[in-house]
Amino acid sequence: MAAANGNWAIILGGSRGLGLATARKLAKAGFSIFIVHRDRRADMEEVELAFESIRSPGVRLESRNVDALKTAVRQEIVSELKAITIAEGGSIGVLVHSIAKGSLKPMIDPGDQGLNQQDFMITLDAMAVSLYDWTKEVFDAGLASKDMRIISFTSEGNQKAIPNYAAVSAAKAALEAITRNIALEFAPLGVKANCIQAGVTDTWSFNQIPGSEMIRKSALRRNPNKRLTTPEDIANVAYLLCLPEAAWITGTVIKADGGESLL
Repeated sequence: MAAANGNWAIILGGSRGLGLATARKLAKAGFSIFIVHRDRRADMEEVELAFESIRSPGVRLESRNVDALKTAVRQEIVSELKAITIAEGGSIGVLVHSIAKGSLKPMIDPGDQGLNQQDFMITLDAMAVSLYDWTKEVFDAGLASKDMRIISFTSEGNQKAIPNYAAVSAAKAALEAITRNIALEFAPLGVKANCIQAGVTDTWSFNQIPGSEMIRKSALRRNPNKRLTTPEDIANVAYLLCLPEAAWITGTVIKADGGESLL
């Protein structure tokens, strides 16, 4: 049985890392999964193998390798889901935002390749504003369940300055602000919206951060459990937020880092 009302979960950025782990967890909970991802053709064999590992009798998984940030793509996918849910009598119970598209540049660079305004705008749109765009699209189409859960992923960079992370840090802060307002303004429609603040997790996206090895070592020193966070740790928390018992949790940032941020 699905964790919350509604039998479909949309996962934005679900081909790897936190998004993929969450897709696996929610599929086991009984959700049908619709993954929107953006990957190179050279990586698609690995991606498809990961998707096949989720499919099982009774579990439906649809995926589209497209740019989730494009308005036309978003409208097309929501229309497709509307046709499916009308035919099956279902709805969208969960929307997970795990888009990791941002600029990781220094503010000052001798080669004049430092962070610029366009870098900020692209990152903010991809990693923050798109959460609202997808939420609004789903509701405007009448697809949301009466107990919909909206989940996104933030990081310690939401408040802590990290070299080369300024654009993503700004996006994470904006993502949290948008989540709070979704929780407030969509509450009459039954929505619960939360961010999960993950500890340092060894994912493809994390390894793109300049100096990621130093960040990894620092996290291991600080974490009282002496290990990094795993995608499965975060997927477990996402699942808990989809349970009926979590219906009174909304508009919050929930730390899931094994105590890493205590020091």
